[in-house]
Amino acid sequence: MATAVKKKSAPKKGTVKKNQLGVKNSLVNNINAKKKKGTANSKKNSTVSKKNYKDMEEHWGKDK
Repeated sequence: MATAVKKKSAPKKGTVKKNQLGVKNSLVNNINAKKKKGTANSKKNSTVSKKNYKDMEEHWGKDK
């Protein structure tokens, strides 16, 4: 017998997909969630380059 395969339904319109940390998927949200959880990397061991972080800071709070 063939087994029925369930399709994953798309998230409802207006809902936000959250990651394992329980926050909306974005680099800033992930960084802040890891800080709150206490598992964040130190500046020395950062995985985000200084240039990318500076670019993010320039656009914080600005809507597209």
